[in-house]
Amino acid sequence: MNRFPAEWEKQSAVLIAWPHKTGDFSNRLESVEQTYSIIADTITQYQPLIIVCRDDSHQQHIQKLISKPDAIEFVQAPVNDIWVRDTVFLSVEKDKTITHLNFLFNGWGEKYQHDNDNALNHKLLNTKLFKGKAHKDVDFILEGGSVESDGIGTILTTKQCLLNPNRNKGLSQEEIEQQLFACFGAKRVLWLDQENLSGDDTDAHIDTLARFCSANTIAYTSCDDTDDMHYTSLKYMERQLQDFRNQDNEPYHLVALPLPKPIFDEDGQQLPANYSNFLIINHAVMVPVYGDPQDEVALKRIAECFPQHEILPIPCRPLVHQYGSLHCMTMQFPAGEVAL
Repeated sequence: MNRFPAEWEKQSAVLIAWPHKTGDFSNRLESVEQTYSIIADTITQYQPLIIVCRDDSHQQHIQKLISKPDAIEFVQAPVNDIWVRDTVFLSVEKDKTITHLNFLFNGWGEKYQHDNDNALNHKLLNTKLFKGKAHKDVDFILEGGSVESDGIGTILTTKQCLLNPNRNKGLSQEEIEQQLFACFGAKRVLWLDQENLSGDDTDAHIDTLARFCSANTIAYTSCDDTDDMHYTSLKYMERQLQDFRNQDNEPYHLVALPLPKPIFDEDGQQLPANYSNFLIINHAVMVPVYGDPQDEVALKRIAECFPQHEILPIPCRPLVHQYGSLHCMTMQFPAGEVAL
């Protein structure tokens, strides 16, 4: 049976897609590229990095912005969006063999152009990094940011995303669960009934709300400010998490991550800045920070969840202007998966 590895297991590489002047970040490309450079330089201190770029000139431009360009594998392929968490393979393991699952991607419910994003995995399969690796095309719409795995058969997700008719119209909750069982070898699904953070256009991806830190620990986005627009919904989520039980039928150890002060775009739209969107890599956890007093609180609490890891603050304020953060723009691959 397949197993969906947890993010804290050993990894072979991380993949990112570098933004381009014709993309959504064109009005703030310089500040976003500064963040990307920090992320790239940080990851390469711990493990290999793959960067998807448009063409030779884009690759040469990127190489000037990073400290160890020779340590990076470049793949040239067009993308509509840089949020590869939701477009690149999800990886399952069976008998020590990794299989890439290529789910359908429809632009988060037909909200955006997505032809290039939906085709990206087949482009990757034709590169030396992935050529000959086991893969399976799955006739089911699913984004990586919408599912969390504890590595031993539990999937954590939200009803607002996976049951949304803009993804797999006509499928019942039970039928969607059966897909998760079949694809990931899951034994159970924990469903949060939870609305999205303001500005989140993914219909409440779990990686902005609640994350497994171990099979028994969940870190989650919380709010204690009764004047905050998220207060009621996040308290409701907290109560649901308190009711969940781990596979030993015991309550989870829950770690509350505060919200930073609201960040708004030029049009007054509140952006979905949060600390749950951290990335676990080999021996370190990269945590999005926003130049906010709550940064230190979040870093301390995440450090308690990962005592064997270095905790690395990564400035992500520019990223949230396109409604995502650190976890959304990265995808890790399990050990043995990528031919580096």
